[in-house]
Amino acid sequence: MNLPNKLTIFRVLLIIPFVLLLLGGCGNWGWFNSLFGGIMEYVDGIAAAVFIVASLTDMLDGKIARRYNLVTNFGKFMDPLADKLLVCSALICLVEMGRLPAWMVIVIISREFIISGFRLVASDNGVVIAASYWGKFKTTFQMIAVILLILDIDSAPFPLLTTVCVWAALILTVVSLVDYIVKNHKVLTGGSM
Repeated sequence: MNLPNKLTIFRVLLIIPFVLLLLGGCGNWGWFNSLFGGIMEYVDGIAAAVFIVASLTDMLDGKIARRYNLVTNFGKFMDPLADKLLVCSALICLVEMGRLPAWMVIVIISREFIISGFRLVASDNGVVIAASYWGKFKTTFQMIAVILLILDIDSAPFPLLTTVCVWAALILTVVSLVDYIVKNHKVLTGGSM
């Protein structure tokens, strides 16, 4: 197993402590409080750090794989799946914590399912749908919004910045979905691209 694939697996494994930190820190988990009682005030910061490390492995594994020609079928499958697992886990936890409305998360996760479906159909037809710039902007704003929501800083300008990033991520989610559909609609209608 090459380094990019190990980084992808590491990213998936980081989801476990990330979710435990987020939900354990906000819930009434007696065992969590007894284990981490001394650092409870830092749990959100630690969770944000784990999320940042996981997000950086996403960027790093792709660069290494392309630079050193280490692209594998496992990586093609697991890398986007790991990204979706990380972001969806974070968003669902943030709903549970009362920091993000469920309807926004439904829109974002629905987009991920639709794009995954498009890619699956395209793959069956021998077509590769590359990530668009809209999708990359969406991912960037999602990551920033998730970090700001986890940290939940009350002092100005952070509440406004958080709101702007959340709405930008949501708008870019819809825009990138429309962009994918417009550019790749022939995949579903059976025509050539």
